[in-house]
Amino acid sequence: MQRLSSAKWGYVTRRVSEVSEAQIGGTIRPPRLGDFVVARVATMGAHEHLEDPHGRRMRMYPGDVVVGAFGNRYATDFYEGYLPVPGDAVHLLTSGGLIGTVASAHTSKEPPTELEVLGPLTDAAGRALSADDVALPPAPPGRPELGTIVVLGSSMNAGKTTSTSAIVRGLSRAGLRVGAGKVTGSGSGKDHWAYVDAGAATVADFLDFGMASTFGYPTERLVSTMFAIRDRLVEEGSDVVVLEVADGVLQEETRALAAELPGFADHVVLCVGDALGAVAGISVLAELNVAVRVVSGVVTASPLATREAAAATGLPVLSPTDLAKGAAVGLLADAGVLSAESFGDLVDLGGRSA
Repeated sequence: MQRLSSAKWGYVTRRVSEVSEAQIGGTIRPPRLGDFVVARVATMGAHEHLEDPHGRRMRMYPGDVVVGAFGNRYATDFYEGYLPVPGDAVHLLTSGGLIGTVASAHTSKEPPTELEVLGPLTDAAGRALSADDVALPPAPPGRPELGTIVVLGSSMNAGKTTSTSAIVRGLSRAGLRVGAGKVTGSGSGKDHWAYVDAGAATVADFLDFGMASTFGYPTERLVSTMFAIRDRLVEEGSDVVVLEVADGVLQEETRALAAELPGFADHVVLCVGDALGAVAGISVLAELNVAVRVVSGVVTASPLATREAAAATGLPVLSPTDLAKGAAVGLLADAGVLSAESFGDLVDLGGRSA
């Protein structure tokens, strides 16, 4: 067994607590989703940095030993990747430490960083470890007093994390205890810290519940994780919960999760890049009986596009700045969970102009 004192640990390993006792196992078993794995950097490619368990970017060099997790990746603007099979090249799929084999890539991206698998990550007793082994236990079922806001998108890079963070900012500045969570995606510190920096009192994501990346897991697992994240945030004292779902509503797993939102989400915000994306996204969600309350995202960078989207949908089109200044509190008032007096008090406390 080989100790890992000089290895670089990826963000997807952040729940591994006994790092000093971890070792490289001697037997390489067929990869499974979420298995922790130790590898050596063979050839540098698109990913030159690895996010550590705190989210800091570490520069990598050929020959570095890294610890990550096997998984799939679905990123229309980067890599499509899957668990490697014998004979496949092994690649770093994300800077968070997701490891697999690239099947396709956006034309703008360089070839992937190639890895040599050294063995599974094991505990002191030689037992192979996976993300499931370090997952949080389930919390009791619970609903936040002021509701659950779910942020969806028409596609990647539609502005979901920016809008989610703005909603968290607006609600937290109004004096509410906000829980924020990422339901699907690939493990990365970027979203976690965006929520924290916006004022989230507590944060949870899919990595806390045993998945380094959610692409490829059964729908039932993803649905149960969405509920588990909300329950955990409620147990930790959240007045209101804000959840972000990755990718776009045409992505198979995102669409499956959206079908579960009636009865789960009190408010749905759709982030889009343009008016057509808003119209199409609202239509797709309507087929699933999901009503969109607000449109936001990249479209709001243009006042003209904002007006176009508002005219085409008949819905409020609110920028992240709007949401952070007080419009997020308006979501709760419009839904009837706040009295007019309480709404006014929260807006006064949060401030519309700061």
